[in-house]
Amino acid sequence: MYMTLCLQRTLQQTPEQMATIFGARRQTYRQFADRVARLASALCELGMAPGDRVGMLALNSDRYLEYIMGVWWGGGVLNPVNTRWSVAEIVYALDDCDTAILIIDEHFLALADAIRAGARNAPCLIYAGEGPTPAGMLGFDELIAQARPMADAGRGGEDLACIMYTGGTTGFPKGVMQSHLNLWSACMPRMVDMPPIPGGRLLQVAPLFHVAGMARALIQFLAGECHVLVSSFEPLAVLQVIERERISETLLVPTMILALLDHRALPRYDLSSLQRLTYGASPSAGEMVERLLARFPALELSHSYGLTEACPVVSSNLPCNHSASARASGLSRSVGRGGLGLQVKIVDPQGQEVPRGTVGEIIVRGPNVMQGYWNKPEETAQALRNGWLYTADGAYMDEQGYLFIVDRLKDMIVSGGENIYSAEVENVLARHPAVAQCAVIGIPHAQWGEAVHAVVVRQSGAQVDEDQLRRHCRAFIAGYKCPKSIEFRETLPLSAAGKVLKRELRAAFQ
Repeated sequence: MYMTLCLQRTLQQTPEQMATIFGARRQTYRQFADRVARLASALCELGMAPGDRVGMLALNSDRYLEYIMGVWWGGGVLNPVNTRWSVAEIVYALDDCDTAILIIDEHFLALADAIRAGARNAPCLIYAGEGPTPAGMLGFDELIAQARPMADAGRGGEDLACIMYTGGTTGFPKGVMQSHLNLWSACMPRMVDMPPIPGGRLLQVAPLFHVAGMARALIQFLAGECHVLVSSFEPLAVLQVIERERISETLLVPTMILALLDHRALPRYDLSSLQRLTYGASPSAGEMVERLLARFPALELSHSYGLTEACPVVSSNLPCNHSASARASGLSRSVGRGGLGLQVKIVDPQGQEVPRGTVGEIIVRGPNVMQGYWNKPEETAQALRNGWLYTADGAYMDEQGYLFIVDRLKDMIVSGGENIYSAEVENVLARHPAVAQCAVIGIPHAQWGEAVHAVVVRQSGAQVDEDQLRRHCRAFIAGYKCPKSIEFRETLPLSAAGKVLKRELRAAFQ
């Protein structure tokens, strides 16, 4: 099981199939595979030995996909760099796993000198942007043009494929070690549940340095279908690409979906080609789903839950559970059931499985679970116990095995001795027609220990105040769960994956 096998299969069977579309650049799988084999050869000439790490700091492009497959073709290991990091975080990730080669595009050239100066061993920089190659760097396209294609190194199975550094909510990030088998085992069950659309075109909007974006790209490679890429999310550009390239499916986070639904140009574009949309990164998307299906009633919706350590998908809620009856029953608010080949349980702090309907921690076991954290044995031992991955996500499971996320365990609010799950409060707030986005956190309180605090982004042009939202909440949840304070903002702080950064919201109250 090695990830370049899918490229070899497509090259053998459908070499003239369109592989990538990025702006005006288009290439078939024959052309793509040739560039991959040449890039692999060039990287090896630069010193990449089997198992060596190669980084990339860039926005989405066809070159990013060439980097993924080219490093693997040459026997190397990916180190995709988070584009939202500071120089200190980037340097840490490069130094931590001895990354000697870094590919960089034009968007991050301003960081290059600081990265070289700060790194323990200055990486060899390869420029993969538009325009001439800057002094002191090698050119991505020039290296490919000058190299002779090499044979696939064929590394696979338990060989390390990727080190993906987590966001680093406390201290510096941890490098999640993913093998070829991990990635393969994560993609295949998803393909069984949701086979890629034959002849379809995937719009790659989610960042490729993130596990969700990369995993979806790998599924498209396994199917031998076409990737259409945009460098980053911009609502108007996404609408234009969907219409122009006749996109059939995409992966978005709720903040992206809401931005599209709220865009004034939406009615002007023909989005009839879009058959399927997968969303994730948020358990509180009920009202968004209603709005989306009201606008696109034939659209197939799928919700996925996962984490980097599981490469990433743990469970999926399929289109059948987004029907009108499923939405009325609340089933659409689930994150689905565990995928094929996985074991999923809800356990108490002692690791014992709890009764159905009882909140506990999600733990997962399966071939998709990471090998561990790079050079962090203590953190690995904490996350991987007796063969199980402890996710630190709080949830309950119903009698049919559906998972309902309630909170990150560290985000649970304890007020007056009562456990309050922020996702429950967020779901209720999100039902109000004036609320576009919301996040709920616990803030210090002299009497109750913690109090429920909500941060709300209003719908464009909508008016609502604190008292109105409190009355709305009291109609659905107990009084002690309702926000004691509410603030209104223009935007919420988001990670590169589209998740709300609650640590930034809490910072003002610490």
